[in-house]
Amino acid sequence: MGIALAMPALAFAAQNVSSVATQTTLNVETRDQAGRTTATLAVAVAGEDRLPGAGAVTISDHGRTLAGVALDKQGHATVDLALPAGSHALTATYSGDASHAASVSPAVTTEASGTTTPDFQISVAPATLSIVVGKSGTITASITPENAAALTAPMFVTLSCSGLPDQSSCVFTPENIEILPTTTKPITSSMVINTQLAEGSIARRGNGIALAILLPGALGLGGLAWSVRRRPWLQRLSLLALVGLVTMLGTTACNARYNYYNHGPPPNPATPAGTYSVNVTAQSSNGVTATTHSTTLALTVQ
Repeated sequence: MGIALAMPALAFAAQNVSSVATQTTLNVETRDQAGRTTATLAVAVAGEDRLPGAGAVTISDHGRTLAGVALDKQGHATVDLALPAGSHALTATYSGDASHAASVSPAVTTEASGTTTPDFQISVAPATLSIVVGKSGTITASITPENAAALTAPMFVTLSCSGLPDQSSCVFTPENIEILPTTTKPITSSMVINTQLAEGSIARRGNGIALAILLPGALGLGGLAWSVRRRPWLQRLSLLALVGLVTMLGTTACNARYNYYNHGPPPNPATPAGTYSVNVTAQSSNGVTATTHSTTLALTVQ
């Protein structure tokens, strides 16, 4: 296990003099498993006003975007990434918020081991995406093959996403990627994230008719119940009226099916605003074992 620590970096607002300077700290912890290196990156962002930063951070390696992650309420974020064999210089770039300026951490250098087994890496660009509620946004997911020449048959990789906010979805085109023994360059897929506006229900005719029947019926039933003691023969009539009223309620406004047909479906809520860390996962299987790698995308819904 190897541990690399980066000292905080200060950044001052260049364009907005009201923005508070921030410090971005990046800690990288690596571990080797089955001949591969996985890194856990911990990011912290704090302003000179002693308040945590809000928003998103982009993780890069030698300037190449790997992932984006949303900061929590304490200004912290953590992400696990599989690193290909070789040397790496990892940085965390904070994009700033309404009152805090952007900042970049110093690069953290680390070495990653590798094997000769066919494998792949996944990355997204851009790693941060902002969408107005009701609109869609697009990013590019890249699958980079490793040791593809050692393949004895094509490798198929399936893309998926998780961690989306409610009332949103993602679509990959293509969803399945084929890696051949001759593949040397990254293969890309377009990822579209869709959000939803709030939709109200549609009121339909029939409400006035139902009320015109139910209200007098209920009042009449109440009158019958008040008169039962004085006129015993009204007991039977009250019972019949009660049965009729319950039957009517069951076939009108108190019935779920009636309510659906006459008032429409319940309103659909909008995609909630906020910043989310969306997992983008790539998985391949040879029928015996599955290989899974993932990265993250920082999604902001406005």
